[in-house]
Parts: sequence; C-alpha cells; structure tokens
Amino acid sequence: MPTIKGPRIGIALGGGSARGLMHIPFIEAMDEMGLRPNIIAGTSIGALVGAGWAAGMKGKDIREHTLKVLGSMRAITARLWKTQIKDLRNLFKNGISMQLDALMIVNAFLPDKFPQKFEDLRTPLYIIATDFRSWHQVVFHSGPLKPAIAGSIAIPSLFRPVEYDGRLLVDGGVVNPLPLDAASIGADITVAIDVNGDPSNRTRNEEPSAIDVTLGSAQIMMHALTAHNIAAYPPDIYIRPKVQQFGAYEFWRVREIIAEGEKEKEHFKRELSKKIEEFIAARQKTV
Repeated sequence: MPTIKGPRIGIALGGGSARGLMHIPFIEAMDEMGLRPNIIAGTSIGALVGAGWAAGMKGKDIREHTLKVLGSMRAITARLWKTQIKDLRNLFKNGISMQLDALMIVNAFLPDKFPQKFEDLRTPLYIIATDFRSWHQVVFHSGPLKPAIAGSIAIPSLFRPVEYDGRLLVDGGVVNPLPLDAASIGADITVAIDVNGDPSNRTRNEEPSAIDVTLGSAQIMMHALTAHNIAAYPPDIYIRPKVQQFGAYEFWRVREIIAEGEKEKEHFKRELSKKIEEFIAARQKTV
C-alpha cells in the first residue's frame, strides 16, 4: 500500500504588539499534537515569535524565555537598560517621548546564540516588513535574520525606521498584518492566527493618550487589511482569540495574555485534527 504523507501546514502569525504573545499557546498546541509547521510567515510580533519557532524552539521554550524577559517590570527594565531606556512606564505614560532602536530591542530580547541567518533556521520562515520609500511589502526569506525582524517590528513613531538592504523599513502590519499570502506557499492546510483584536472598552470613557491613538489607529487599518487578506487567501483555520482587554504595549501582562490564549487551545487542536483527517481521507480516495 502507498504511504499517505501528512499535509504541509503553513502558519500565518499576525501582528498585534503585546497581544502577539498569545501566539504562544497555539504553538504549544501543535507541539502537543506532535506537529510542526512546514512554513511560518510572520508580521511584526508574529515575525519575532515565529523566528523562535522556526529556530527550533518549542512552545514551552518560547513561553519560558518570554516569562524570563517580560515576566516582571524589573525583567523588562533590565533588558531595556541595554538600549538606554530606563523606565518603560515613563516611556508610555504621556505618549511616546522618544523612538526606540528596533535592532537593539531584537538583540536585547531574543535568546542568546540565536541563529544569525534564515538559512540557519529549521523551518522556512517568511518575514514581512514595509518599505517606507516605495510603500510596498517586502518579504524576507534569506540572508541576515535580525535586521529583517527589526524592520518587521518597527512600529511607526515608536521605533525609528530600519535601514537595511537598501530600504527604509517600518512595521510589516502597515501593508500585511496577517501574511496568508506567504504562509500558503506550497501548503495543504493554512492556519491564520489573528491577534489584532477588537475595539477596547477602556477607551470609551477616558481620553486616549498619544500612544493609544497611534496604536489604535494602526489596529483599525490592520483590521481592514486583514479582511482583504482573508478574502484573497482564505485560510483553512482562522483563529481570532479575545485580546481586546490587553493594551498593545502591555508586555508586562504576559502571564495574563498567555492564559487567555490557552482558552482557545483545545478548540484549535480539534479544528486542526479535523482538517488533517479530511486531507488524509481525500488522499486515500485518489490512491
């Protein structure tokens, strides 16, 4: 009898700043199922988390490292000392007071001895950034890894644009917040994890800060772009966890964010198992 191979799985990890930490439980869910994706595509925080996954880290590893570097204000501040930012709360208290260096942030928060090139990764990875000069999407798949991540996370106003490869890069979410186009390349099953969120009730009865307006406006734009992406590249599984209760920059709430994502794990595992079974059944009929 011919062997029926399992499906090639492509994963799109969307942007959403701190809310993107909710990607972690879904990575853990695939680990628990004994699965790894064949393709990972990430935008912004999705590129950062996706790079760890593509490097061979399991969900548990990513969770442990994230809690280590973001699990308390003291831990965050210790890392930010390396980038000359002394107090994260004061940075956001009255709006953005200075722009961060995205590459320094990447170096400060990624694990030590992290792969330097895409070619060193265990899983093919596509990172999405935006070329500010041409207004076009840029997809990185080879060469130096960290500058590509830095460009993808460079939220306008919060981060300085990243000069790399002859381009001036800003956050990938400006053009493609949920990179289904890249994740679907050669995939039999495409999974989209959308962590952009919905309108927050917290801003209804209070005056939003400058950073709230900046990031909130970006979310509105990303919401519209995501709808177009889903229509153009319909995913087989679309996961949209409840993230609106978390501020886009509240990285110190990492435990709460991950715990909220865990509520969707079993549903995700059932949906993925169903799609895999359907794929195998369809292949058996053609043998």
